[in-house]
Amino acid sequence: MARIAVIGAGLGALAASARLAVAGHEVTVYERTGTYGGGVRSYERDGFRFDTGPGLLHLPAVYRDLFVKTGREPLEERVGLVQLDPAVRHVFPDGTAVSLPHASRAGTVRALDAALGPGAGARWADLLGRAREVWEATRRPLLEEPLSAVGPRTHASAGDHDPYPALRGKGLLRRRAPTLAEVAGDELRDPRLSAMLNSCADAYGLDPRTAPASATVLPYIEHTFGSWYVRGGIRALAQALYERCVERGVGFRFDTEVSAVREEGGRVTGLSLAASPDVDADAVVAGCWWPPDRTGAPAGAAGAALPAVPARARLTVLLALHGGRPPETVHRTVVHRADAPGQPLTVLRPDDASLTPDAAHETAVLSVSVGPEGVPGQAEAERLAGELIVAADAAGLGLGPRTLWREVRTPHDVEAETGAPAGLVPAPALAGSPGGRRGGRGTERRPPNRTATKGFYRAGGWAHPGGGLAHAGMSGALVAGLIVEGDDWRGSH
Repeated sequence: MARIAVIGAGLGALAASARLAVAGHEVTVYERTGTYGGGVRSYERDGFRFDTGPGLLHLPAVYRDLFVKTGREPLEERVGLVQLDPAVRHVFPDGTAVSLPHASRAGTVRALDAALGPGAGARWADLLGRAREVWEATRRPLLEEPLSAVGPRTHASAGDHDPYPALRGKGLLRRRAPTLAEVAGDELRDPRLSAMLNSCADAYGLDPRTAPASATVLPYIEHTFGSWYVRGGIRALAQALYERCVERGVGFRFDTEVSAVREEGGRVTGLSLAASPDVDADAVVAGCWWPPDRTGAPAGAAGAALPAVPARARLTVLLALHGGRPPETVHRTVVHRADAPGQPLTVLRPDDASLTPDAAHETAVLSVSVGPEGVPGQAEAERLAGELIVAADAAGLGLGPRTLWREVRTPHDVEAETGAPAGLVPAPALAGSPGGRRGGRGTERRPPNRTATKGFYRAGGWAHPGGGLAHAGMSGALVAGLIVEGDDWRGSH
């Protein structure tokens, strides 16, 4: 039995902790704040409750597997999963709108043809067909195999090759692989379809102008496996995972900041804590951002640089609304704005009575992405919040007149609450890089799960295979596999 210290209580760290505890290890989690969940948190006021992090779950199979492997219990016995249908509604500047059904290729084709004109559905389906080839080529090396700072690199994990099958002629005429935005223009041939594709990348923290064409795998995953809501909000998933860890004997020390990872002779020996004696450990798992090339101090230390992986922050507006949720309201609406074409507005309106004081009220969460260069201060954020409500109402949502109060959350709030550098949310790892173009944030591979320091591992959104609820859960499984099976483990077959 090894003593394992885990830094941070985000979902990737919790996923690793539960699996390691079941394998018989002594696991203790050290969390600098007073609660678990990392960026998966909630805000409560006057009987209203909101998710302040991700609001939807994709690839729920990741957490189904986790709960079965750590307790032979279906995930659905711990949380209420709701399949969204329609999965999303897109509203465009020209007034057209389309609602896409849950995981139905034929239904999606019909909906797009009816809303955008004959042929639109076929072009979208053809693109997702090519995205399926990306999924099949990269699923294992990107999602099921650990990435190591030592030893061989797999081409997809390292991002050396984009497996997206460009249309005949298009790829041959370029000296580099196309970006996602170029694929949208070349293959979809409708600005509204292009906006749909680009908005999916934006939602994951990617800039479509610099993201590789392999980013088409993201809408493919949503259209193939569906979009899901957790009753009570995604925070309920974090609570269920925390409770599973406690049930399996994982120890938690909240309000405990780690100041450094100790090492000796190229191997970790434990942790240095900011306000407590040092702790010894046979292995350390960093579940938060940590400098990629060493142990030492965390990113919050003075002079630390921002993570050099694709990531964006989000400006979020929480709305408490009077009046019940209207019938036929769609859970997720994406508003494409003429005045901000690269900054789509996402509106989430859950059908969940547990989020409101009574049936005569409703909640809505509005959010847009912002880069680290454009993070607004509070006054500017309040002005932008007003613009977002106006944009939502122009799309027919009618939220402004019903607003009781609003809470505006900036990336500064996220950084203060969670410690995420600049409030950034990392994007999932993708295969390929468009000609080495970095777009200001870089397209590097994520920091590896196994580091060059013996006994030091990384999990969570800042590590391989990247950000997002599903990817964070996968990283926890990869780290647990490395520790339990040994550093030569290459993933489950």
